[in-house]
Order: sequence, then C-alpha cells, then structure tokens
Amino acid sequence: MDIAWAVAILGAAVTAFGWLVTHILSTSAENRRQRLISQAEFTKQQLEGLYGPLAFLLLEGRQTFQTLAETLGKDHLKAEDVASFSEPELKAWLFWVDVDFFPRNEKIKKLLSEKTHLIEGSKVPESYLTFLDHHNSWKISHERWLQQNVAYGWHSKINWPDQFEEDVLCTFNELKKRHAILIGMISETSSLQQYVSRKFPKLHRKISLKQIDQRTTKHT
Repeated sequence: MDIAWAVAILGAAVTAFGWLVTHILSTSAENRRQRLISQAEFTKQQLEGLYGPLAFLLLEGRQTFQTLAETLGKDHLKAEDVASFSEPELKAWLFWVDVDFFPRNEKIKKLLSEKTHLIEGSKVPESYLTFLDHHNSWKISHERWLQQNVAYGWHSKINWPDQFEEDVLCTFNELKKRHAILIGMISETSSLQQYVSRKFPKLHRKISLKQIDQRTTKHT
C-alpha cells in the first residue's frame, strides 16, 4: 500500500512538474508573441501614417520636377538656374512653384507635424528640420512677393535637402522589411507555443527555453 501511494504521489508530482514547465514555456512564448504583435502594429502605423505617404510624395516630386525640366527644354535643372531664366521660363517655374512644389511641401510638412510620434528613432533627424527650413523660408519670401511685391530670388535660400529624401526612402524600405520579419516571427512563435502545449514530453528533450528565446528576442 505504501509503495502504491508512493508511486501515485510520484506520478502526480511528475505530472504537475510537466504541467508547470509546459505552462512556463507557453507563457514565455505568449509574452514574446504579444511584444512582437505590438512592434508589428507600431511599424504598420509608421508605414501607413507617415513613411508610406512621405515616400509617395517624394517620388511624385521627383517625377514632376523632371517634367518641369523637360518643359523648359533642359536635361538638368537646379533652383539656382532661375536667375538666368527668360520671362517665359520664369512664368513656367513660378506656375510649378504655386501649383506643384508648395502644395506638396505643405502636405509633407503637415504629415511631419501631425505624425511626429511615428518618426523612426529617438529624435527628429536633422534632414527633416532642413526640409522645414527649406520650405518655410521659401514660402514666406514668396508670400511677401505676392502680397507686398518684395522681390526675391524665386527659390529658397536653402537648397532642397537630398539627404531628407534619402533618409525617408531608406527608412520606408527598412520598415517594410521589419514589418515582414515581425509578421513571420509572430506566426512562428504561435506555432512554437502550440507545439509546446501539445508535445511537451518530447519537446522538452529537444528544444530548450533558450532556443525559443533566440528565435524571438532579436526583435523584442
């Protein structure tokens, strides 16, 4: 009888231990899955709310600027070239400024001001601030010319920041890659969690908690 009780108690202890370890592994995987889901959701917000629209506007701007150059019959066009424009060329330039450049820049400025919390990194990149200086200084000079007839050079005193365009497009591409990786890892972690729950007796001998951690902690 004592042996029977001992065997029963031992069996219960082994079962309880197995359940406990399974629970710990499952909870660990679930915690990591939730963190990955949170990261994936934030990355999605960055893409949809800020970097996707910014990338589209910047790529659109490249095309329309090239169209302006072709309209003026030039292979390459710089803002500084305005000083040598003929009257018809200047009229075309100012038309693009009012109808294309400024409206797009205002959309970019609005995105940056309303979605600042989605900017990648711990601070606003310097190139973003340079863009704001480029646009704001040009816009105020242009408005003074329109309203007070105060002449200016017909372009911003601060050149278009190529680094801003490069930073936005690079970040956009990196976020798309990150989002795809996170989605894949969420699916993988869910599968691991389910497998642990179903197959613990066999899995415990093959996969340690450290191995599960290694597959999830890269993006936590």
